Amino acid sequence: MNSRLSNATVAKLPGAIAIPRYDRGAVTPGIVHLGVGAFHRAHQAAYVDACLADGEADWGIVGVSLRSPDTRDALAPQDGLYTLAVRDSAGEQLQVVGSIRSLLVAPEDPDAVLAALIDPRTRIVTLTITEKAYLRAADGGLDENHPDIVHDLANPGSPKTAHGFLTEALLRRRAAGAPPFTVLCCDNLPANGATLHRLLVEFAKLRDLRLIRKDDAGLARQGDAARSGAGDLPLAGYIADEVAFPSSMVDRIVPATTDADRARIAGELGLEDAWPVMTEPFRQWVIEDRFPAGRPAWERFGVTMVEDVGPFEDMKLRLLNGAHSGIAYLGLLSGHATVDRAFADPAIRQFVDWLWAEAIPTLPQNAGLDPIPYTAELADRFANTALAHRTAQIANDGSQKLPQRIVATSLARLEAELLPEHLSLVVAAWIAACAARGSTLPESHFTDPLDAPLNEVFSKALPTRETVAAVFDLAGFAKGHAEREKLVDFVATHLVHLKQGGPILALAALGIADKKSGSGAD
Repeated sequence: MNSRLSNATVAKLPGAIAIPRYDRGAVTPGIVHLGVGAFHRAHQAAYVDACLADGEADWGIVGVSLRSPDTRDALAPQDGLYTLAVRDSAGEQLQVVGSIRSLLVAPEDPDAVLAALIDPRTRIVTLTITEKAYLRAADGGLDENHPDIVHDLANPGSPKTAHGFLTEALLRRRAAGAPPFTVLCCDNLPANGATLHRLLVEFAKLRDLRLIRKDDAGLARQGDAARSGAGDLPLAGYIADEVAFPSSMVDRIVPATTDADRARIAGELGLEDAWPVMTEPFRQWVIEDRFPAGRPAWERFGVTMVEDVGPFEDMKLRLLNGAHSGIAYLGLLSGHATVDRAFADPAIRQFVDWLWAEAIPTLPQNAGLDPIPYTAELADRFANTALAHRTAQIANDGSQKLPQRIVATSLARLEAELLPEHLSLVVAAWIAACAARGSTLPESHFTDPLDAPLNEVFSKALPTRETVAAVFDLAGFAKGHAEREKLVDFVATHLVHLKQGGPILALAALGIADKKSGSGAD
């Protein structure tokens, strides 16, 4: 099979496959998306596709890969088209999505990325770059010593990071008299809009400081003086006061695409698709409605526009993502390759119910949340055998994910004089799974930004509690919190059990077999 999915071939697809029913040639860019991976293509791009089909032709997406050319190489020959396969136990529905108008690779052509960001037609910049790409230090602030941050401060016209691209583009738009775009973070960070806003202001302050130092040394170029744009407000102040950063909560399970998926989709299409995307029927997007430059009418297609996304974000991070991490690490240690297989393990299934029981009381009260039906729906989603969502995929980057998924919830319980018995096991299971790579787990089964220092800690063969404390120090878990030592104690106790008898002993020590399944409040 040699024919590829493209504008020229899409009309030839079987009638059961949904295709774009709008003139793609009439679509103009309105959104630049940083991090054009599988999740974006299953989530934001699908919502925008519906808006384009509804006649909002000025919201096409320019997709930007900040690192790898893989997505561009796969989709550019297909004119940006790809197949979205929505799978559950009842079967599979295929849709060709056409909202991505063009694709760029930042390391190859940073000027083209900046040009897209500066284009006055661009009114929204969305991001799904994963937690680790925000380059936060252990205290949550910007990691000023990260090599890419250092590079972007020294080379503002050829940035590597999202921080560098956004700041330089906002500066150039300001100098040209163009209004700023709205920055919409779609990653699993707590208060993700406010977090990115703070990090970008910190980065801009460093840029402002460099200009001041250049000027004091008599080294400022004439162009540098103009780079601060119109008015006397420093760049950091401009970003702090004039640029909107609404927070959002996103939810859709998107497993990695396999060669078997590609072959199956090609058979259904009668055409090759180099990178189809697998997902589940469920999807959710909750967004704070602050878009000074305008936005698509997302609410027509199921997006919830709110004043404060915080309660929805807390419920998703603590109930879905927290449980996902627990399933991943306990599943890996138990030999389960996928979420559905791990969730079918009676002990892990029971553990998740009691993890939810611990997390639910920490959620905001009187915020319109309904966690019991939500967890029931989560149970159905985790049990979806059609997705084959790999536990190793979820296990990646635990040091960046666990603070908002598990550690914050554990601390909230300790503050309320409640015990985080099941929550803290997730942290211990992460440590155990990291240490097991190269022995009972494959060496590169999953990765973490802290792999090198973590391996150094493990190599010292410290007493268990000292190991846990050292890992907390590395990851910044509960840094400066009054309940930190209590949480370290809980994690250390679980880690002892995991070392002695694996998940079976750790779960038995919680009396898991004696508890009745079912989530609920304490």
